[in-house]
Amino acid sequence: MSRFLETIRCHNGRLENLPYHQERVRRTRKAVLGLTDELDLGESLVIPPGIEPAQTFRCRVIYGLDIESVEFIPYQIRPLRSLKLVHVDGLDYAFKYADRSTLDALRAGLPADEEVLLVKAGLLTDTTYANIALFDGAYWYTPAQPLLEGTRRAQLLAEGRLIRERLAPDDLRYFQKIRLLNAMMSWEEGPELPTNQVV
Repeated sequence: MSRFLETIRCHNGRLENLPYHQERVRRTRKAVLGLTDELDLGESLVIPPGIEPAQTFRCRVIYGLDIESVEFIPYQIRPLRSLKLVHVDGLDYAFKYADRSTLDALRAGLPADEEVLLVKAGLLTDTTYANIALFDGAYWYTPAQPLLEGTRRAQLLAEGRLIRERLAPDDLRYFQKIRLLNAMMSWEEGPELPTNQVV
């Protein structure tokens, strides 16, 4: 039986972006497991007493037929110095599986402050832990076909702060900077690099 992962930001004593996480859980369970019953995250997840409200925690939920485990882990944003283009034409990560070994292997041996930017079918997609956005001096664009449709990305698209676009590695020259975005970082906190730091 497949097991899936949902990572939810817990900050200021609340779980953020819950409707987007709930929708991904619903979509995943229906598409992969054929289930239409609701796993209600709002009812199932309880912030443990003693968690410091000002600190950011990663609420790590493992689920399949039911919620199997919930952990609250202190979270710090990784520093980012450079991105390395890696082609992954055979990789399918449309659903957020609990087993991340394939993704972890892609950045094996890299220093902690380096990350891979994945290219599939000639198009930019994601890093191993975040979606991306590219800034052209006026607007922020995000790949139209990411490997995984992240919840922060979904929120920013719904708010009109990102524009979907088919983006190839050669298109990087038209952009000034790249920003990483995922559920654990607010838009403003996402690590940012000039696009010439993508190699």
